Amino acid sequence: MDGRPLYVEPQPEPLYLAPRLEPRLRSLVAAHGTLHALADALGSPLHVVVPDQIAENVEGFRSVYRAHRLPGQIFYAHKASRSSALLRRLAATDAGVDVASLGELQHALGAGFDARRITATGPKNPEFLWLAARTGVTVSADSAAELEQLAALVRKHALPAVPVLLRLSGFEAPGVRLLSRRSRFGTPVRGLEVLLEAVERHGDAVEPAGVAFHLDTTSVAEKAVALEGCLAALEAFRSRGLRPRAVDIGGGFGVSYLAEREQWDAYTTELTAAVLGRRPPLTWSGHGYGLRAESGTLRGALGLYPAYRPVAGAAYLDELLGRPAASLGGRPLASLLLEHLYDLHTEPGRALLDQCGLTLARVLEVRAPDGGGPLLVRLAAKADDVALEDHGVLVDPVVVPRDAGAAGEGPVAVHLFGSLCLESDLITRRTVFLPRRPEPGDLLAFANTAGYAMDFHATGAQLQPAARKVAAWQDGDAWRWCLDEQFWPITPSGGVQ
Repeated sequence: MDGRPLYVEPQPEPLYLAPRLEPRLRSLVAAHGTLHALADALGSPLHVVVPDQIAENVEGFRSVYRAHRLPGQIFYAHKASRSSALLRRLAATDAGVDVASLGELQHALGAGFDARRITATGPKNPEFLWLAARTGVTVSADSAAELEQLAALVRKHALPAVPVLLRLSGFEAPGVRLLSRRSRFGTPVRGLEVLLEAVERHGDAVEPAGVAFHLDTTSVAEKAVALEGCLAALEAFRSRGLRPRAVDIGGGFGVSYLAEREQWDAYTTELTAAVLGRRPPLTWSGHGYGLRAESGTLRGALGLYPAYRPVAGAAYLDELLGRPAASLGGRPLASLLLEHLYDLHTEPGRALLDQCGLTLARVLEVRAPDGGGPLLVRLAAKADDVALEDHGVLVDPVVVPRDAGAAGEGPVAVHLFGSLCLESDLITRRTVFLPRRPEPGDLLAFANTAGYAMDFHATGAQLQPAARKVAAWQDGDAWRWCLDEQFWPITPSGGVQ
C-alpha cells in the first residue's frame, strides 16, 4: 500500500419523482399516527379516499364554465373508481355521473343521482339499455344499430322517448387528411347522415339532444378539431329541423402527479441513457418502458403517462375552450358554443379524482442483494393493489415510519416487490429512490391513487384479498374515518352537513 486512497466508483445521484401533494392530501400523509392505526386495524394494503376533495375539484371545473359563461353539466366518469363514498359526496354537488355499465348505473341511482344528472356511455348490453331507458337517463349512442336497439326497447315496454347524444369520431381538420386518431367508440363523422336518418325514423322513441365524442389522447389540438367537428355536425341537425342543445366532449383532461418538472425531465433523460447503456440500469432487468437500443440507436416510444403536466384538469378545459375554430372563422370555441346557446358537457374521471386518495402498504422485509445494488423491499400488497404503473404513472411513495423518532439512513435505492409468489409481482419496475431507508413495520403511502389505480385492476389472486377502502375527512386538526360503504354526505363530522 502506498497510502493513496482506494478509488471508489461514485454512486449515481438519486432520481426522485416526488408526488404532488395539495394541502388536504399533504395533511393526511403527515398524519402518521392515523395512517398506522388504520393499517393496524384494517390490514395492508389499504385505500384511503378523501370525499371532500372531489367536491373541490368539481368547483374547479365549474369555475371554468363560469369564466366562459357556458351552461352544461360535469359528468364524473364512474369507471375511474368504485368508491361509494366519493360517488355519494359527488351527489351532494351539482355534478352528474357518466356510467358505462349496468352496475355503474345502479350504483349512481342508489347514491342519490336522478336521471337528469346521469349519462350512459360505453358498450351497452340489453339490460343496461333497458334500465337507462326506463329511468330516462341520456344515452350516448355509438351507432345506428344501437339507436335501433334502444328504440325497440322503448316501444316494446311503452316507455317515454329517451334523450340521446350521437357519439362521433374520425374528425377531419382543414388541410389535414385526418387529425383526430381512430376510436372504436362512435360513428365516423362521415356517417352522420345515417345516424340522423335513424333519429328521424325513430322520432317517437328517441329525442336527439346533441352530439358527443371520446378521444383517448392528451392532445388539445386533436380535441379542438373534434369539438369544431361537433359544432359543424349540430348545423346538420338544425338543417333537418332538429333542435340539438348539447355537445359532450368526453374526458381526458389529465392529472399532474409530480411536484417538479425538473425531476420528470431528469428521470426521462437518464432512463434514455440507461437504455442506451450509458449509465447503470434504472429498472428491474433493464426494462425500457417502450424504449430499446438497436446497434447504439434508440428505438421505440416511451410508454409512460406524462406524470408532470403543466396544464391539466380544469386548466386543460380552459385552454381547449380558448382554441380558435379554424373552419368557423377562427373564433374561440367557447364563443361559438355560447352564441348557439349550446350546453357543454364534460366527462372527467381521473381529473375529478385528483388528490382524492392514497394507498398504504406495509413494509414486510428489507434486504440487501448479493453483490450490492438497490435494496429489495417486500410489501404487504400486490401490484394490482397499487396499479399506478398499469396506467404508465411513475411516482415515488412517501415513507411513513412506524417509529417517528428513527432517523433512518438515506438516500437509498430500492426495488419494491409485492406479496404474490410470482417473479412479475413488481409494485413498480423502476428503481425507486427514497430519502430514507424503510424498515419492516413502516408504511409506504402511494399518493393520488383514487383515479383508476385503486380499483381498475384489483384481484383476489392467490386468495389474497383486494385492498379494503375507507373514507377520511378533516375535523379541525384531526382526521376521522369510516368504511367507504358507510360514508354518506350526512355522516357526522364528515362531508356536507
